[in-house]
Amino acid sequence: MGGRIRKLRFRFAEARSTALFQLATGLPAAVLARTLGIGIDIAVTCQRDTAAGSLFGRAMMTSSAKASSNAGEHGSPEFPQREQAIILITGIQASGKSTVAQALAERLPRSVHVRGDQFRRMVVNGRSDMTATPSDEAVRQLRLRHQLTARTSDDYFRAGFTVVVQDVILGEHLARTVAQFRGAPLLVVVLAPEPGAVLEREAGRTKNAYDTLSVHMLDKVLREETAQLGLWIDTSFQTPAETVDEILARAWTEARIGEPTA
Repeated sequence: MGGRIRKLRFRFAEARSTALFQLATGLPAAVLARTLGIGIDIAVTCQRDTAAGSLFGRAMMTSSAKASSNAGEHGSPEFPQREQAIILITGIQASGKSTVAQALAERLPRSVHVRGDQFRRMVVNGRSDMTATPSDEAVRQLRLRHQLTARTSDDYFRAGFTVVVQDVILGEHLARTVAQFRGAPLLVVVLAPEPGAVLEREAGRTKNAYDTLSVHMLDKVLREETAQLGLWIDTSFQTPAETVDEILARAWTEARIGEPTA
């Protein structure tokens, strides 16, 4: 009888481990981290190694899950200090750029949060905003705004700050804007929640970001007309803190853009 019980226990443990590995590869890293109570950097590593069939990844996942059962509410490991960089965060309106950028800057030493939209707001008279069919002047002012954003970010970077810069930079404008930065490394992070999640967030905001441009219209520009640069994150089911964790865990290796020429 004892032998049968031990065999059943072994089979149960084996099945539980298999289910855990399937969970590791089938969930977003942030959701997996929250489910198991582990740091998102550990979750990312486990997913990558488990998907590749690495025994180390499987062992790490198992040990992380065991450790999480004994961890307190402050059990997630702290992130090591990151290399000074410029982190460009973009996405459509109401995708969480401002909130995530501010929270990320607060997690980094000697940091600055540059809000690209502030350059648009500085224009007192003669401002031309982007619409579904923008005028030549609106496009010119948009490019000027991106140019000023890049220059300001570079100035802060040369002064020794890590710069978190955010704005709506979509379509052809993303590659054009990226080319204007001189500080390196430049990390590009694209927040890409599903339109339904954006609409839900927009409903809870005090300001309306969508006067003439629809969520679905901009989402189409993002997914079909924007260069696949840097790290794209589906933040549909993430809290801002989880998105920041994922950026810290992945951006310095996965979001880097080629070094600019002098």
